[in-house]
This record gives sequence, structure tokens and C-alpha cells, in this order.
Amino acid sequence: MKNNISFFLIIMNFSLLNSQYTETINSNRPGSSHGAFSVGKNVLQIETGFKSSDFKNVNLKNSKILENKLSYTLRYGLLLNKFEVFIDGSYNKNEINDLLKNENYNKSALGKQTLGFKYLVYDPFKNKKLHSVNLLSWKKNRRIRLIDFIPAISVYTGINYNPKNSLNYDDPFSIIKKNTNIHISNSKVSSFKDYNSYCLVETNERSFKSSKVFNSILDWNIIKKDTKYPLLIQHFEGWVIKTKHDSFDSEKATFMDFSIPQDSTTKFMYILPFSKNEALVEFTLFSQQVLNKEDYHLALSNYLESSEITDYEIISKETGQIPMTCYPFFESNTKNILNIGSAGGWSKPSTGYTFKNIDRNTTKIIEFLKCENNFKKFLKKNRFWFYDLIFLDVLYYKNHLGKQLFTNMFKKNDPKTIFKFLDNKSSFIEELKIMLSFPKTIFLSAVLKRIYKGL
Repeated sequence: MKNNISFFLIIMNFSLLNSQYTETINSNRPGSSHGAFSVGKNVLQIETGFKSSDFKNVNLKNSKILENKLSYTLRYGLLLNKFEVFIDGSYNKNEINDLLKNENYNKSALGKQTLGFKYLVYDPFKNKKLHSVNLLSWKKNRRIRLIDFIPAISVYTGINYNPKNSLNYDDPFSIIKKNTNIHISNSKVSSFKDYNSYCLVETNERSFKSSKVFNSILDWNIIKKDTKYPLLIQHFEGWVIKTKHDSFDSEKATFMDFSIPQDSTTKFMYILPFSKNEALVEFTLFSQQVLNKEDYHLALSNYLESSEITDYEIISKETGQIPMTCYPFFESNTKNILNIGSAGGWSKPSTGYTFKNIDRNTTKIIEFLKCENNFKKFLKKNRFWFYDLIFLDVLYYKNHLGKQLFTNMFKKNDPKTIFKFLDNKSSFIEELKIMLSFPKTIFLSAVLKRIYKGL
């Protein structure tokens, strides 16, 4: 009988691995919390977390956002067991239902990125005498001691980086809400009236009584029905786009590009670059009627194509309508009710610019209330109001001249002087020079007609 004996050679490969220096694995919750302990010298640890949230903002017409967020932390023990360097960040992919613009779109971007350093200052478990296991008594091991409430302590410092295209849905009213004397109501205003000794605001939910009212609700019907002062509408749509290749000069903005077909109206494009491959491209018109939604899209698409920009992603959109009229809104102010914003005539009639006027007039209100109590005295007509009125009279009846008027103004004057003029800060000599840039016969005729019609 022959015996076969088989020999098995087991080859074992040993390698040296570093692990955390404590008995339990020290982990954080990426995007939410950091523990006091580091991972240990020469240990690399990657942690991830995922969160999906569905929320809405009542201050933005209940716009809804479905947020999918991947949070991550890369941790590395450097030099000492107690010292750690880490990178903390997130990537967001969101589905947005924007009820302000009636649009649905997806948006993806990196969230806040943090490079941080952490050092363990105090480890309570290092004291073996106080935290050792009592092998003779189960009861003593389970008893509650005050010393067990002393936590591990570490110090932490870091540098935060917020990408330009990061997603941020902070409530725009968050600063206001910190003031306990301010209450935000989402009621629909039906009427408001000044009773001299108090004001009463009626809404669909309740009535509000106050000493002063600031009204920013613009009644388009009033200015559309008015025949004394012409009304043009500045209407626009803008896209923030990101291109695959460098397409913009990040140091140069295009203010008014009239190279697009005018079609007997005043049309132009803005380009406000944020970087070499990201910019706001906006299509703006001064006209009596607004366009269909598709017409704005077509104009922007054709303009980008003519600029040889075809490979791009639309990051966000903005649309709006601003009244261009010299209608004296301030005459509707009462002793206790002040019309503000576009409802108060704070949009510059000849350009539609509003934000600078809002900033300037808000400061004026504060100073005004320190010495006055009657809002009827707050704003009066000035020479800039008259300039805007004449310019609008020309542009309303000869809208096809918009390109020529603005082009001549910029060609014949220093841009700094023009911006001072548009910001109502120019001197009379500077204003006279700008006036001479325009066709004299057309504007002189407009002045005479306006004097006859009345200011």
C-alpha cells in the first residue's frame, strides 16, 4: 500500500499597518460635528455622510428646494497622536422650484471647504487610576461619578473657502429676524390709509395700526392710466453662465452693447464677468410692451452664438420689469405714509437704476425723521427730474433713436462724467456738455412741447 502525503505550504505575508491610538475608533459626523480626539500619528481616515432635505422658504413664495448633500472629511495624524490636519467639505446637487420666477432647474456646486488643524489638549482617560476597570466590582464600574462628566478638550483652527458658485440658501430675512421688535407677516395687503393720528393697514388676515407706514407696493395701473407722463418699461432677462473655455475678460464689463438688431426699439446687452469663464449676460429693452418669454431666450442664445460662445451651462436666471416714468409718486406721500422704492419714484426714470437711489434715500429717511414728522416734505422735484422727463419724452415717441442717443452720449463724453450724470451727482457745466451731445432740434422741440403740456 502506497501512502501519498501532501504538503501544504502556507505563505503568510506580514505588513505593518498604523491604526488609531485609542481603543475606540474616533470618527466625526462630516458636515455636522467634530470629536475631540485625533486619528493618531500617520493615520489617514476618510469619512463621508449623505443628507437629503426637502424644504421651502415662506419669504420667497414658498419656493421649494430638494437638497442632496454629500459631506466628507479627510483626516491625517501629523507628527503626534494628538495632532491632526483635515479637509472638511461638501458637494451639493439640488432641484429648485423657484416660484418667484416660475422656473424649475437643477444646480450643482461645491459647498464650503475647510482646511483645519486640531490638537488634543486634555484627555481624561489618560488617568488610569480614575478610569481603570475594577475587576472585583461590577457595581463600581457602573456607578455615576462627577469625573465622568469632564469631557476631552481639543483646540481647533481652520481656513474656510466658499466657491463663487457655491449654493447658499440662507434666509434673506435672517438678520431682520434677529431683532425681536420686528415681525414678518406674509399676508396680502388689501388697503392702507392715513388717519392723521395713526395709519391702518388692512390685510386678508388681520388689520395693523401704526404711526408710520413705508409702502413699496407699486400700482402699475395708476401709471399706465396716466396721460401726462409717458411710461416706458425697462424689462430684462439675464443668465449667469459658465463656459468650458475662457470666454470673458474678467477685468472688463460690457455696459451697453447696441450691436444687436433694434427693430425700432431700444435694446442692448450687458456682460458682467465674474471670471474668465463665468459671467452675467443680460438682455434689456426700453419699450412700451414686454416680450414673450421665448423672445428673451432667443435673443440671449443668438447673442452668445454670435460671440462664439456655444458651450456653456446656465447657472441661474433673473428677470424683471422696472417703470421708467416721471410720474410724481412723491405727491402721493401723506403725513404718515411714505412710498419707497419704485413705488416712491426711486427708480431713475431715464435708466431704471434703483439700488443707488434706495441706498441714498434710506439714509435720508433716517436723518429726515430726526427733525421732521411730515413725509409730504421728504422729496421734491429737481433739475435731474426735468432732464429725465425730457429724455423720456423723446425716447417714448422716438424709441428707435435709443441706440443713437446713448451711443452719441458715450462717444462725446468722459464715461466718469456720464456716470456722475446718471447718478444725479454732476455739475451744471457737465450736464450742459452732455446735453450738447444730443440732437438739438429734437430735444428743443421736446422741451417746448413739455412746457406747453405742463410739468
